[in-house]
Amino acid sequence: MQVVVEESSMGSTEESRPAARMEKVYEKVSLLVTSNAVVVFTLSGCCMCHVVKQLLFGLGVGPTIVELDRDAYGHDIHRLLFQQQPVPAVFIGGKFLGGIETVMACHINGTLVPLLKEAGALWL
Repeated sequence: MQVVVEESSMGSTEESRPAARMEKVYEKVSLLVTSNAVVVFTLSGCCMCHVVKQLLFGLGVGPTIVELDRDAYGHDIHRLLFQQQPVPAVFIGGKFLGGIETVMACHINGTLVPLLKEAGALWL
């Protein structure tokens, strides 16, 4: 059983605010990755993020890109994702694939395109 306590009923204590905000961030990330075939969380000036985006574009994929330094919840999303992987963080078919190393390894060993097809990001 999950108990949800609204901030107004607790008063706004310092302990409840960060937890409630991170829960919203988790819900936002979860909704994004389950609603889109490919989601890439990036930073706008990151060269490795640029490489991943260009690889996906070159394969004909139109990923949903969230630039964390330009998103209102970007700092919190980055904190949440950093527990798993620094940017770029790539999700395919609602599942976390990994960062640049994993994406490039999948591309080189030939497993990336089948993953993208299975997720509905590629049709050919």
